[in-house]
Amino acid sequence: MAYIQERPQTNGPTTYQVRWKEGGGRHGPGQSERFDDPDAAENFKKLVDAHGQHWPYGWVKGEGFVEQPKTPGDQPLVPFAERYVHRLTNVDDRTQDDYEREIRLHLSLIQHTEPSGHVVPATVCNVTKDDITDWIHAEKSGQPDPSDPKKWLRKPADPKSIANRHGLAFCIFQSAIEATPQLRTTNPCKGTSLPRTDDHVDEEMTFLEHAEYQRIADEFTDPDARDLADWLVGTGMRWGEATALKVKDVNLNGATPTVSVQRAWRRSKKGSDSAFHLGPPKTKRARRVLRLSPTQEAMMRRLTAGQWHEAYVFRTVTGKHWRHANYYNRKWQPAVKAAVAKGLPKSPRIHDLRHTCASWLIAARIPLPAIQRRLGHESISTTVDRYGHLLSELDDDIAAAVEIALTGPAPKLRVVPAS
Repeated sequence: MAYIQERPQTNGPTTYQVRWKEGGGRHGPGQSERFDDPDAAENFKKLVDAHGQHWPYGWVKGEGFVEQPKTPGDQPLVPFAERYVHRLTNVDDRTQDDYEREIRLHLSLIQHTEPSGHVVPATVCNVTKDDITDWIHAEKSGQPDPSDPKKWLRKPADPKSIANRHGLAFCIFQSAIEATPQLRTTNPCKGTSLPRTDDHVDEEMTFLEHAEYQRIADEFTDPDARDLADWLVGTGMRWGEATALKVKDVNLNGATPTVSVQRAWRRSKKGSDSAFHLGPPKTKRARRVLRLSPTQEAMMRRLTAGQWHEAYVFRTVTGKHWRHANYYNRKWQPAVKAAVAKGLPKSPRIHDLRHTCASWLIAARIPLPAIQRRLGHESISTTVDRYGHLLSELDDDIAAAVEIALTGPAPKLRVVPAS
């Protein structure tokens, strides 16, 4: 809460200074405004309290309320962002819900700091690159609970979440640039420095050696659960893709056995009868056809024999598709814990089977573009960003190739006789 401090002057009347912590937090920067009249100081104190321990909107330090020039068409940022998300036609309902949540909980924290240092609510037009940088710092730092330093009112965000939210903000401001009439001429998110996604001690991804995966696989007591794990690590398919495979997606009649990825489990909109529903794969390139190895072909023949074409390939004992929570808690975790108890030094997630598949392909000298197509990445940059560091395993081959190029016999030059 703001408070008033009397400041007696040696050669003049007493002044009254309103003091408070920006935002009300214990660690917020100190703010103050000076008045000659105690009633004016009291009124300003009430304004600060009413604005949540922020400068009253439109107030300029030392001058009072000053009407700010407005850009034609300018409007508060949050309602504009919500309308932008609502009008997206290339995302499903659940994704729209997630975007709206990000706006409500995180993009709403964006504020504009005026040249005078006063902080005012963000609008479509007043946000600057410095404001976005301040917001990123606020996301990274979080907000401690003033009443308990061990708790958080808002936990620090991880670099990946910050990058995702920054990407959403970029698109929102870009829509203001492309609007008719144009609301902005520049995107304040462009060129912003983001926290490094690898700025952490523990690895986000766990890669298993062949023998390490085998130690986990040997702990499965349910052969149906083991089949699914073998399939995930052998194909690199996402969980939602593999568990959505149907018998009709498997082609074993031609010379080249294949499976076709045509659908995946997607989160349903909040309030729906079911938490998940079948929809298209994650991206356009995720809709792909995978060639099977002889071992995978044998598995498909065993699992699809005599089954209805609409049946799921990977099924529980009751004939239903696997649900992630059920598989993770009853099948995957017990197998991993048993392997760890016997000396396995890693505790992988189910999704790490996809990363493991990629690492095995890289170790086998498979080119990254081929791995991109196999995994269904939309862009080769995704493949490089996630798995490019594993290419260090090829350093010996690269060094040998360079050595041959530098020390081998020089190519003979063809001499063309003068005419």
